[in-house]
Amino acid sequence: MKSFDFMDLTDFQLYLPFRNQAPDTDEMNITLNNEPLTLDGEVITVEKLLDMKRYTFKLRIVKINGRIIDRDSYGEEVINDGDIIQVIYLMSGG
Repeated sequence: MKSFDFMDLTDFQLYLPFRNQAPDTDEMNITLNNEPLTLDGEVITVEKLLDMKRYTFKLRIVKINGRIIDRDSYGEEVINDGDIIQVIYLMSGG
């Protein structure tokens, strides 16, 4: 059995846990209105997403994974990696 000199960094690298895993990224993949979207950063709220996408029309419904989000909680409702978000505008007319 080969002995290793753990003071030598080249030998030490062989024993780093999870060294073959992909590096951590600060990217999150979601689906917004049936389109894939990659976001930078770890935490984003519904309010922040609406601002970022410049969705300013007030008569709208936001759904995350089929669940309707109350307008009063847009600032607290966090979007997670893999979520499916739908922004539906309410229109009226004749």
